[in-house]
Amino acid sequence: MSDQTRFILNETDLPKAWYNILADSPVPPAPVLHPQTLEPVTPDFLSVLFPMELILQEISTERFIEIPEPVREIYKLYRPTPLVRARRLEQMLDTPAHIYFKNESVSPVGSHKPNTAIAQAYYNKAAGTKAMTTETGAGQWGAALSMACNFFGIDLEVYMVKVSYEQKPYRRIFMQTYGAQVFPSPSERTQYGRALLARDPNNRGSLGIAISEAVEAAATSGGTKKYSLGSVLNHVLLHQTVIGEEALKQMDLAGEYPDVVIGCVGGGSNFAGLAYPFLRQNLKDGQRTRLVAVEPTATPSLTKGVYTFDYGDTARMAPIVKMYTLGHTFMPAGIHAGGLRYHGMAPSLSALYDAGLIEAAAVPQVATFEAAVLFTRAEGILPAPESAHAVRVAIDEALEAKKRGEKRVILFNLSGHGHFDMAAYQSYLAGELQDYAYPAEAVAEAMKELPQVEMAAV
Repeated sequence: MSDQTRFILNETDLPKAWYNILADSPVPPAPVLHPQTLEPVTPDFLSVLFPMELILQEISTERFIEIPEPVREIYKLYRPTPLVRARRLEQMLDTPAHIYFKNESVSPVGSHKPNTAIAQAYYNKAAGTKAMTTETGAGQWGAALSMACNFFGIDLEVYMVKVSYEQKPYRRIFMQTYGAQVFPSPSERTQYGRALLARDPNNRGSLGIAISEAVEAAATSGGTKKYSLGSVLNHVLLHQTVIGEEALKQMDLAGEYPDVVIGCVGGGSNFAGLAYPFLRQNLKDGQRTRLVAVEPTATPSLTKGVYTFDYGDTARMAPIVKMYTLGHTFMPAGIHAGGLRYHGMAPSLSALYDAGLIEAAAVPQVATFEAAVLFTRAEGILPAPESAHAVRVAIDEALEAKKRGEKRVILFNLSGHGHFDMAAYQSYLAGELQDYAYPAEAVAEAMKELPQVEMAAV
């Protein structure tokens, strides 16, 4: 065990390949279905939205996929990211646990999101794409793709969930500074957005709605625009595994191995990015690390959702996937963890959770911010509200270790900083935040709107 606090890799240690969990998962992937025909999608259908190289990565079962050199060169702006032992937090908690965090907040946009944004922009540029569309919740993904598209000379339209557009104006300005166009969703720019606003001019939006608008904008562009998603899909989670591959090397430098790995989940990308390489070690090398995905009680896809086929968006334009879902009609509460307000969960992560290979926990908003402030006062870093969910469970694990009088090695992903989330912290410090638990009855009602997938067909 090292007495260091920060474990730093050199540029030469930057992973040369992404890790594909589909190569080792004991759970076969369910088919992706066409939203109208309910038949398995074809590459031709997906090519309306994505370049072929990303489609091939989506279905690949190769264990490792080489990272192109132009992508690695941009990664070097911020990667490898530090692994930090949170010694001051340990002391504050008076725990025998050792707490480590992977600090993804050091990227230029302050989150893990560039790991896939850079890759997706690269493959789109190589395919001749001139313009792209996407959605964003809290704005972290939108900022990352704005930066990446700027680097590769691609125009970008971002549909930002309206409640976040209003809560987080600085993230919007950040995207615009990179050259992106940013629109509150639902918007007047798409047929679906106009229809929603006609029914409810005060519609606050959701990630499902923003996805629908971005997909519509790409699908109706006559081939001039491609769509990009910041989470959920296999190729997105694949690109994020640089986090876990680096962390494996850094834990070796620390002379320890985690008993538990923790990450927040909305669609699943930052959690999978850290956890999947450790899951490989569980599956292939007999390690027994617990992998805990943490979500808000306001958006409890894993802990209250149903594992079934559902649409990826609200307008039923995106493909149908098998996932834990609250129903594509889900309308989230206006919690401040905007990046976690999605109705479903990544299909690969959902399958692994259903098989018992991953754990899940749901935490309320007030306790999450309490943990975030404690972490800030101990370690000096202000976490994003999304990342604070992982902080909450890491602290809970450390306190349980204290109660049991046992050493426990805890690793969590600090997926982003909260510098653009000050309104949320202001509300917490003023005692204005409220907890919200999404009701099980609402989930049951939403299940009535599921696509009628015949199991014999899949």
